[in-house]
Amino acid sequence: MDIQSLTNEVEQKTAQTIEVLRNEYAGLRTGRASVHLLDGVRVETYGSDMPLNQVATVSTPDNQTLSVTVWDIANVGAVEKAIRDSGLGLNPMSAGAVIRLNMPPLTEERRKELTKVAGKYAEEAKISMRNIRQDAMGKVKRAVTDKEISEDDQRKYESDLQKIFDARSAEVDSIAKQKEIDIMSV
Repeated sequence: MDIQSLTNEVEQKTAQTIEVLRNEYAGLRTGRASVHLLDGVRVETYGSDMPLNQVATVSTPDNQTLSVTVWDIANVGAVEKAIRDSGLGLNPMSAGAVIRLNMPPLTEERRKELTKVAGKYAEEAKISMRNIRQDAMGKVKRAVTDKEISEDDQRKYESDLQKIFDARSAEVDSIAKQKEIDIMSV
């Protein structure tokens, strides 16, 4: 059994889990404008369903405004409709090929709901890490059963792997706490 390759695999999988969490949080609306807010919006144009970022450029001129510059002016109506129908609660206002989106302030009730959603995302990340941990620890136990490593090595390897999981779990907690602060700040 090669502990270094197992450690690298665990590092990579847990890093991917954290990256997924960050991406989910990027699309979660706080009171501030974020270009990632519109990542999930799909526009019906050119006879197909396309992601918004393939027909327009999204920017944030200030904290409360998103600016969507549509590349083909013929698609402005379709982009407006897609944003309105996205369920994000945004009201697009167009001026030529530029669509402005003012971010309405979040109500206290909506902030609490978003905090619960953020907590759910963090819990899903932790569940994913527990599954990765269970798989890695199972490989170490099988190596002992197959007499590839000693029981002393098993304890050492399990301890080393647990340190990785503890660090990644603390990172998830930190990211989740920061997102909760972002959501609750007015």
